[in-house]
Amino acid sequence: MPTVSVKRDLLFQALGTTYTDEEFDELCFEFGLELDEITSEKEIITREQGDSKASGASDVILYKIDVPANRYDLLCLEGLVRGLQVFKDKIEAPRYRRVSPASAEPQRLIITKETEAVRPHAVAAVLRNITFTQERYDSFIELQEKLHQNICRKRTLVAIGTHDLDTISGPFTYTAKPPGDIRFKPLNQTKEHTATELMSLYKTDSHLRHYLHIIEDKPVYPVIYDSNGVVLSMPPIINGDHSKISLNTKNVFIECTATDLTKAKVVLDMMVTMFSEYCSQPFTVEEAEVLYPDGRTCVYPELAYRKEKLSSDFINRKVGISESTERIAQLLTRMCLRSEATGVGDEIEVEIPPMRSDIIHACDIMEDAAMAYGFNNIPRTTPRTYTVASQFPLNKLTELLRQDLAAAGFTEALNFALCSQEDIAEKLGKKISETRAAHISNPKTAEFQVARTTLLPGLLKTVAANRKMPLPLKLFEISDVVLKDETKDVGARNIRRLCAVYYNKSPGFEVIHGLLDRTMQLLEVKPDRGAGYHIQAADDSTFFPGRCAEIFVHGKCIGRLGVLHPDVINRFELTMPCSSLEIDIEPFLGHSAETPLTHDVPMQEVIKHKFVKQNESPQVPVLTSTKTVFGDMSTPAGLKALNDFLADKSYIEGFAVSQADMAVFDAIPSTPSPTLCHTLRWYNHVKSFHRERAGLPLAKSQYTRPTTPPASPNDDDDDIDLFGSDDEEESAEAARVKEQRLAEYAAKKSKKPALIAKSSILLDVKPWDDETDMAKLEECVRGISMDGLLWGQSKLVPVGYGIRKLQIGCVVEDDKVGTDQLEEAITAFEEYVQSMDVASFNKI
Repeated sequence: MPTVSVKRDLLFQALGTTYTDEEFDELCFEFGLELDEITSEKEIITREQGDSKASGASDVILYKIDVPANRYDLLCLEGLVRGLQVFKDKIEAPRYRRVSPASAEPQRLIITKETEAVRPHAVAAVLRNITFTQERYDSFIELQEKLHQNICRKRTLVAIGTHDLDTISGPFTYTAKPPGDIRFKPLNQTKEHTATELMSLYKTDSHLRHYLHIIEDKPVYPVIYDSNGVVLSMPPIINGDHSKISLNTKNVFIECTATDLTKAKVVLDMMVTMFSEYCSQPFTVEEAEVLYPDGRTCVYPELAYRKEKLSSDFINRKVGISESTERIAQLLTRMCLRSEATGVGDEIEVEIPPMRSDIIHACDIMEDAAMAYGFNNIPRTTPRTYTVASQFPLNKLTELLRQDLAAAGFTEALNFALCSQEDIAEKLGKKISETRAAHISNPKTAEFQVARTTLLPGLLKTVAANRKMPLPLKLFEISDVVLKDETKDVGARNIRRLCAVYYNKSPGFEVIHGLLDRTMQLLEVKPDRGAGYHIQAADDSTFFPGRCAEIFVHGKCIGRLGVLHPDVINRFELTMPCSSLEIDIEPFLGHSAETPLTHDVPMQEVIKHKFVKQNESPQVPVLTSTKTVFGDMSTPAGLKALNDFLADKSYIEGFAVSQADMAVFDAIPSTPSPTLCHTLRWYNHVKSFHRERAGLPLAKSQYTRPTTPPASPNDDDDDIDLFGSDDEEESAEAARVKEQRLAEYAAKKSKKPALIAKSSILLDVKPWDDETDMAKLEECVRGISMDGLLWGQSKLVPVGYGIRKLQIGCVVEDDKVGTDQLEEAITAFEEYVQSMDVASFNKI
């Protein structure tokens, strides 16, 4: 969001009201803005450059206000004050008018056909009899810069030029010439320069050097002359010094050259509407004519008002309020959108002023109505739809692979997505044309010229930066690469890849191959030439001849592995052999990897809908029980229990509708009360699946209780049982005996000792040097006592240079003693112990 800095006192003076900081913050929120910071020029310079640079800076309080990116009318003090005053009903929104000159013909701007090669469009207007003060002048210049950075896209789409009309004479000519033929004195310079000289001069200018690339490669440069041959400007770089405006300027000629005519019209309208209030006739703008090479004549500025019609019901439904048509019209009028009820139903006619270019759709009008109503005033309601978010399958697979690769002893690296052309081409022994790389049109540095097409260069640069670390270096990265793809709407696509490198004194191809096998094992892909994966010899300039293989999964090549070519290793400033593996992981989402990723949260509907035919009707169970595991659904207590259960769930089981939902749904005799919002939401959602209930997944558990059949009229005969027996008394006695035996069994089972998990660990304890007292070191280690720890045999093992390490075994109970605890206790003897390693770890 753009940020506008305004002086607090000047703002309050223009508003005619003084606010506290909290009150103004609240006003900004109500208007859809945000008071980002309260500061001063001195404070800003102190923070950025230090106290020494801020000695002469102003202490005037500044408000930094965040403005929506498409509200160009709020980028200056004038537009901000005008919008707030209309919002607070202090003034009515002004009407802007385009007028003809009082005593002469309109100013004319003639466009020649030479401009088609650079910037073919131009618009113009005149602010007549304007009065500038220092604050107005500063705001006028600042608005140009804000527009240049925002809608003008750093002058690539539109460039604004402002000139003192009294120092030049029309008609004006907009043409394009070779840079050597253009000569003039640019703004704030003391002598004339050619366009070629200016390009060299401004390469070191901190402000203008960012715009040179727009035209420096063009054969001709755009330039605007007056009728006397005086240069007004060389857009989009610099204006001429001859026509610069000042505080004494009374008539301002504004021209906008552009590659996008629509943007140019918006920018011109914005400039003149914001500052026409300072003209002798407020809110009037003098027109100018633009003559195109094909003979067309257009009059600017357009200052076009347009009208839109929409219903108050649309706004009420979208915002979630219930207001009358007249009330909504009043709300829109407060947002500078003059509105009135047409009298035809609930229809509202809205007039869009020329400075509200952000109003494109009815939803934009609805948003302004919501803003004027007050977001905090909109009543809170329970959403009618309820969904559960799920992790993107590709990201979930990535996270799972990261954990297991780290467990395999590899360290994860994270590198930049941009790199140099040399990294992905020359250093890997390839041509840049073969890489399908997406190039950055105007890179800041040589390090970030293209989007990476492989993860390998980033890992090799990481290895080079960590060459002094102990060997071997085992690194991996799982990230996106970018490749050109003409089938995509943006011309490129992202591909998720896994890359790993092994750097040591030996190539370690078997380590990389083992990592591939482990990865395939995790993905449940078997080593099989047809239905699984296999590797096949291949030639690649990046790898050593005869030491490269392509990886095939289900007959499709997904990557390569091998030993890197010595030339590649040298280009990355490495000195030892290195093996690498790089594969695409996206293909695995379509095979076995998809099952563990999506069995809980299905990412797409796979159930075929079954519709009831005309001569059929849905089968309705004749007798349905209302008793469930949540209670009796015919009682308030049972429904409340279900409501509490569904407070954080969408379904009875899992994350998709199933027969479990249908069973509980059938147990509810009628639509739940609105007070049971979670149950009602679930009820309405499950109800929509009634037609396809036969195809829903089966329930994993039983959620309903069987119903008790009604008594038969003949059951009265039970009272006269001629062949009766005492079975009921016997069954009660059997139940008592059964419970007694179960209790005895449970008591007996509880006395059995529980299985204790133990491990045998062999530890290597290293001393500082050959003078360390190893007997004392062993005494210290054996002196460590813990519950669940038993020390075993030990011996001294030579390491080198007369140094010996203590190798000692122990048995530990897993639940009581961990290796971290042992390491912490042993390394606490800092006088004797340098470090401790686990030599072996075996379960008993």
